[in-house]
Amino acid sequence: MPSILDLTPKEVASIKARIFNGEKQHRIAADYDLNQGRISEIKTGKRFADIRPTEVHNG
Repeated sequence: MPSILDLTPKEVASIKARIFNGEKQHRIAADYDLNQGRISEIKTGKRFADIRPTEVHNG
């Protein structure tokens, strides 16, 4: 299983955008082959607090 430290800043920004859009954490985790707890750490700012979500474009 990959480590959370293998994520690129671009991937972290995308994860944050997906969280912001209401996507389920377990689905995001599955896409990156990570434990859901790692996605929660990104969501709460325990990890990668300095990386901003990618801009969301609606329609």
